[in-house]
Amino acid sequence: MKFDLQRLKAERVAQRITQAEMARKIGISTNAYWRKENGDRDIGMEEFVKILQVLGFNKKQISLFFAKNVHKGER
Repeated sequence: MKFDLQRLKAERVAQRITQAEMARKIGISTNAYWRKENGDRDIGMEEFVKILQVLGFNKKQISLFFAKNVHKGER
């Protein structure tokens, strides 16, 4: 199962959090965050938890960020 990166980005934008702000809050560079949000780099579980905390989501809402219908070969 993969993260729904479009949903992740949409939630960040909806809360008016820039990529630079998110990167700073989770302790990585803006470029590193950009690469993760765009699917160029994997998001680790610790980073994912930090991102959800910044966005204000709880453990029960985690499933909102997983893509359910990912075909083979897709990110």
